[in-house]
Amino acid sequence: MDREEAALVESISADPRYRDLVGQRLRLGWFLSALIFAAFAGYLLLIAFNKGLLETPVGDGVTSLGIPLGLGLIIFAIALTGVYVAYANRRFDARMAAILRDHGA
Repeated sequence: MDREEAALVESISADPRYRDLVGQRLRLGWFLSALIFAAFAGYLLLIAFNKGLLETPVGDGVTSLGIPLGLGLIIFAIALTGVYVAYANRRFDARMAAILRDHGA
């Protein structure tokens, strides 16, 4: 990294708008991580302590309740990723572009 790039990185890092943006992005990431962790932990606790519920047949077929719940967990993880991407594209990217523009990058 040359001097100009280092100076640009330092000036952007010192910008309070950038620090606020990083904090908001971090809080959102931790919140969504906590949601998916709670969902996975809940599923594992069901496996550990209430296997009978997960063994319950769905309809007249051979599929048990554990299969759609597990699939729902995977879909929930994908949906949370989509929420993060949509929010980041709508809010974070525009704010970062404004910060970069103000710093001449």
